[in-house]
Amino acid sequence: MKEYDLMILGPATRDVNIDYTGAEDRSAGGAVTFCTPAARAMGARVFAAVKIAPEDRDIMDVFDMPEEDKALLPSKRTTLMRNEYFTPDRERRRSGCAAQSDPILPDELPEISWKLCHLAGLLYGDFPEELLEELHKRALLSADAQGFLRHNVGGSMSLHDWEEKLRFLPWMDFFKTDAAEAEMLTGLSDREAAARQLVAWGAKEVMVSHNAEMLVCDGEHIATCPVKARNLSGRTGRGDTTFGSYLAMRMTGHDMETSLLYATACVSLKMETPGVFKGSIQDVEDYIREFYQA
Repeated sequence: MKEYDLMILGPATRDVNIDYTGAEDRSAGGAVTFCTPAARAMGARVFAAVKIAPEDRDIMDVFDMPEEDKALLPSKRTTLMRNEYFTPDRERRRSGCAAQSDPILPDELPEISWKLCHLAGLLYGDFPEELLEELHKRALLSADAQGFLRHNVGGSMSLHDWEEKLRFLPWMDFFKTDAAEAEMLTGLSDREAAARQLVAWGAKEVMVSHNAEMLVCDGEHIATCPVKARNLSGRTGRGDTTFGSYLAMRMTGHDMETSLLYATACVSLKMETPGVFKGSIQDVEDYIREFYQA
C-alpha cells in the first residue's frame, strides 16, 4: 500500500467571487482545492480526498495530479459559496452559502496509508465526531479552524466558538486559524498570546495567518515571517496555500522556522496571481532569495 506524507480531506466548492468593483468570477474553491497544489509543489507525496456531488466531477480536473492520488467522496450536493469583497485587498468580505455538502464519514476514507491527515474544512458539520475519533487513532491529525467555527445559518455565514475545542484540540498535531478565528477561540486579540493559549489547550503546533505576517507556535518557540506579495489579485486561498505548503515542509523533515519561511514565500508569490498555486519549489526558492535574503 502506498504511503502518503499528507492526505488532504475536505469539500471542494463552486464559488461566486465578486470584487469591490462588482466584477464577478466563478471558479472551483475550497480549502482542499488550495492546500493540495501548494503541498504537491513542495515535493511531498499528497493524496486529495474531495467531497462533492458526482455530477460536479469536473471539479476534480482542478486537481492536476495522477488519478491514483485523488478520490471523489460522493455527496448529495456540492458546497456553493458566494464571496463579496468590499476592498481591493479583499480583507473585508461577506460570505454566503447556498448549499453545504454532506458530512464525511469514517467508512468513506480512502484505502491508503498516510502520515498526516489535514482536515481542510469549510463549515461546521463537515467533519463529525466519529470521523475525528477514527482519524485520531490512525495517524497524525491537522485541522483548519474554519471547519469548526463557521456556521451556515439559512445561507448566511456566522462565526461561533467551537464548543468541543477543549476535547479535540489535544488531538491536533497541527492547527491553523486566522487572526479573527484565533480571537473567537481564545478571547485574545494578540495573535502570539492566542497561539500560546491554543497550545496550552493541547494543540501541538499552531499557525495564525494574517495579512501582514504568518505566525507559528509550538509552546516553546514563536516564529513569524512577513508577507511580501507585490499585489493581492490572488488573495483568495491565502491561508490554505500557506498551511498546505507548511504541512508539506514539516512532513518532509524541515524545522518550524524553515517551513514557515518557505510557506510564507509560497503564499506571497501565489497572491500575485488569481487561482491556486501553479509554481514550483524552484519558483519559491527564487522568491526567497529575491525578497527574503536581500
